Amino acid sequence: MFLIDTSVWIDYFREKNNAAVEYFSELLDEETPFGITGIIYQELLQGAASQSDFTHLVNYLGTQRFYHLNDNVTSYQEAAKIYFNCRRKGISIRSTLDCLIAQIAIENDLILLHNDEDYNRISSIVSGLKLFKKTVA
Repeated sequence: MFLIDTSVWIDYFREKNNAAVEYFSELLDEETPFGITGIIYQELLQGAASQSDFTHLVNYLGTQRFYHLNDNVTSYQEAAKIYFNCRRKGISIRSTLDCLIAQIAIENDLILLHNDEDYNRISSIVSGLKLFKKTVA
């Protein structure tokens, strides 16, 4: 199962050509199950250019599978620990929201499809985060 990060959605909507968008298009074509989080939902809605776009996003994204943190206290603690452990190793994470999204992926055993360098940095420290990596045939 896949969790599709905001970075992929934005590139997909802007019709950018990169490995993550290509794979996301394949997932859509094959009707492979995937989901989003409330954070991703909010980030995408915030980026709407017009009321019409906002309404369209609400209608489309509202039909997607949503994944959540398992526990309101422990899960946030673990997300903070991701940030803390990265910082201790000299790795800067630009957004604490990426730590929450990573924690949701870990807790729900999801493969995170992204186009955001923060997740590569996080995965170098956190062994439980599964990132999509396209293999060359």
